[in-house]
Amino acid sequence: MALDQSFVGRTYPPTKPYEVGREKIREFAEAVGEANPVYTDQEAAKAFGHPDVIAPPTFVFAITYRAAGSVIQDPQLGLDYSRVVHGSQKFAYTRPVRVGDRLTVTSTIEAIKSLAGNDVLDIRGEVHDEAGEHVVTAWTKLVARAAEEA
Repeated sequence: MALDQSFVGRTYPPTKPYEVGREKIREFAEAVGEANPVYTDQEAAKAFGHPDVIAPPTFVFAITYRAAGSVIQDPQLGLDYSRVVHGSQKFAYTRPVRVGDRLTVTSTIEAIKSLAGNDVLDIRGEVHDEAGEHVVTAWTKLVARAAEEA
């Protein structure tokens, strides 16, 4: 069953703040094999003009994807998550994510398409810091594969 097009434009409430920690950034950088010292060494980050270590660009995926859960779990939308695969991801930064940031994410459904029986859902996550300043916009494309015929 195709997803309801009337959900396009629906915005979900902001998430609770997520506090970015130095250790979380270090762990993430190591997990993705990122060797740039601005992600793990405070002095190296300062040498590049940052007050502390910054997060690798894809770090924010963890919080934007969690925020997209409000969309995914919306019973009115009717998305069958057992059939979902991650289609794509992209980011547009205003500034890097930094240690000590308290970030909130507001998710909006940008598009719903049906392609060859598959539902394609585009979700935009707007990430702001505690002062309300924009940090990054993340776009997530999810594909709910068509049910196999018996």
